[in-house]
Amino acid sequence: MNEEQKQTYLEEYKKEKEDGVKFYPDVIYKDLLVAFGIFLLLLGLAIFMGVAAEPPADPSDSAYIPRPEWYFLFLFQMLKYFPGEIEWIGTVVIPTIAVLALLLLPFYDRSPFRHWKKRKVATAIMGLTVVGIVVLTIVAAATTPPQEETSLATNISDKIVLGQDLYSVHCVECHGAEGEGGEIVGVEGLEGVVVKSISSQDEMYTRSDDTFYAVIDYGQPDLGMPPFGLGYGGELSRGEIDAVVTFMRYTWDDRVEIPEEAAQAGAIPELGPDEIPSYEVHMEPIIKRYCVSCHRPGKKNNNYLMRTYQETMETGDHAPNVIPGDLNSNNILMINRQEIEAGGPMPPTRALKPELIEIFERWVAGGAPETAAEAAALSPTAEPTPTGETEVYPTP
Repeated sequence: MNEEQKQTYLEEYKKEKEDGVKFYPDVIYKDLLVAFGIFLLLLGLAIFMGVAAEPPADPSDSAYIPRPEWYFLFLFQMLKYFPGEIEWIGTVVIPTIAVLALLLLPFYDRSPFRHWKKRKVATAIMGLTVVGIVVLTIVAAATTPPQEETSLATNISDKIVLGQDLYSVHCVECHGAEGEGGEIVGVEGLEGVVVKSISSQDEMYTRSDDTFYAVIDYGQPDLGMPPFGLGYGGELSRGEIDAVVTFMRYTWDDRVEIPEEAAQAGAIPELGPDEIPSYEVHMEPIIKRYCVSCHRPGKKNNNYLMRTYQETMETGDHAPNVIPGDLNSNNILMINRQEIEAGGPMPPTRALKPELIEIFERWVAGGAPETAAEAAALSPTAEPTPTGETEVYPTP
């Protein structure tokens, strides 16, 4: 800066100082406006965008893809360029150099000018930093694979419904659909073992939720129960085990009341006098609750799967097990506790309730329709009952 420039600067500075800007209320007022604007922005983001709900952190879940918040994505991306033993370069050395370059900028950029066009060094360093952060953030967002969707329950009702589905798949074959226990049939390694009831007052009153959680998570190897927690080689995440425990507590502990929403979601709709049941409305919840635990891949079931309508109608070594209109179909004979070539009484440990057998028989006799619309077309006068309208019996 030459002498003329220096004098000009001092004169402008003196004039600005004489005019003056008071810290209070002028500067305080501006700061309040900016702070209020940022508050409104954050409030709007929270209301209209929010944060996606995720299941509880589970270190044993190797399928989870870690992904930080967007403002740390550029550092996350750096880890991909410096893997393994040189990771410290990307996580410590380069960020530290960048921060020091900005902190020490006033010491090595001594230009007296404030306009950005005349501060080439400062502008270049800051520009490269911003561009680098933006580019790394975009690359990280574009290349990180999406997180696999998981079952997520955010309230008690959702947990109960999810827990019932999980219990039906993983637990019914040994413990029964209503936790009644009994002699295990058809489970390799446990054939003939008698399991006590887990839905009795003796169990529900004397076992805490933590105890139930630990039993499901770790299993009881000495009693033949395998672990179900991911950390011990099982299939269930922490959130899923918690949902199963919640289902057990709210369903079998008479000291707590199941929420109406959850009770309706787990109910079987009532049939009208001439109504023909459909698979999607009536049969699917029954099959899911009482049959799928055994009739899924990897189980001893004569290759008969029942996870979908097509599997129920077409699979099995003795297919077809359901013949529309024929009450001598294998499934009808077996749920009526008959021994036939296709198998023995189903479910093995305990007969279905009479009202459920009636629904099953009316479905087969009516042509085994898949959808509510198909069932309505076959019914003489009845309209299909909406799912969850009324219960035939309380949720087990």
